[in-house]
Amino acid sequence: MTKIVPDTRAEIGFPRLLREWRQKCRLSQLDLALTAGVSQRHVSFLESGRANPSRTMILQLSETLQVPLRDRNTWLTAAGFAPLFRTRALDDPQMGQVMSAIRMMLTTHEPFPAAAIDRAWNVRMSNTPFDLLGGMLGEDIWARVGGEAHNLMRLFFHPNGIRRFVTNWASVGPLIWQRAQREADTLGGADMKAVLDDLGPLQDDDILWSAAETALLPVLPFNLAIGDLRLSMFTVIATFGTAQDVTADELRIETMFPADPSTEALFRQAATRQ
Repeated sequence: MTKIVPDTRAEIGFPRLLREWRQKCRLSQLDLALTAGVSQRHVSFLESGRANPSRTMILQLSETLQVPLRDRNTWLTAAGFAPLFRTRALDDPQMGQVMSAIRMMLTTHEPFPAAAIDRAWNVRMSNTPFDLLGGMLGEDIWARVGGEAHNLMRLFFHPNGIRRFVTNWASVGPLIWQRAQREADTLGGADMKAVLDDLGPLQDDDILWSAAETALLPVLPFNLAIGDLRLSMFTVIATFGTAQDVTADELRIETMFPADPSTEALFRQAATRQ
């Protein structure tokens, strides 16, 4: 086991990280201790800096709190240990099985749209119906919303995005914004926070205000009116629950389903014309 001598900032950092993540999960020290199978006194000593964590304890507590792998590396580094989880590029040969699984899921979901996104909601891979839906919004839609990547938050919340096409924006807009905020806070998403900081000044006050009051519903259709087309869809999200790589851990599969028969028929008919 490789141990790195921590600097003063790292020694201060781990207690703060543990405390912040416990509070994000709305757990008391006793709750965390019982769930993780350790003593409340030890959790208290770790948060106060009176005890130094072992590598095993860091992994045990971060697993209990469902800390993303990227942030588990931060915990390890803050406590003076080497990072454990690698961050591989999507084209890394060792990511081959993961990418094959994603392609299979996206293809199997056809004729309905689906995409793989990272934790900042950048589209990393998509199927043909997803691209077709983007084309319905305008061939230059991604250029209009800016950014280096095809980012779904920018697609929804940039002034040149798809808000004008969403007929139930008052319901769906605050919900999407709240979901992004929640993920940025609970998943430690610095990249998503940067997107929100960029888009926040461009939003109406009612969106930002009502987002804090929006109830999180299991499914909320978003309805689009694009010329003469009327579409109603909802999204289901899947993740890699046993990922041991940071990149795989952060990927989300967004599968869109038709919310009414006419939308289903439209995508099925479009598939026959491809």
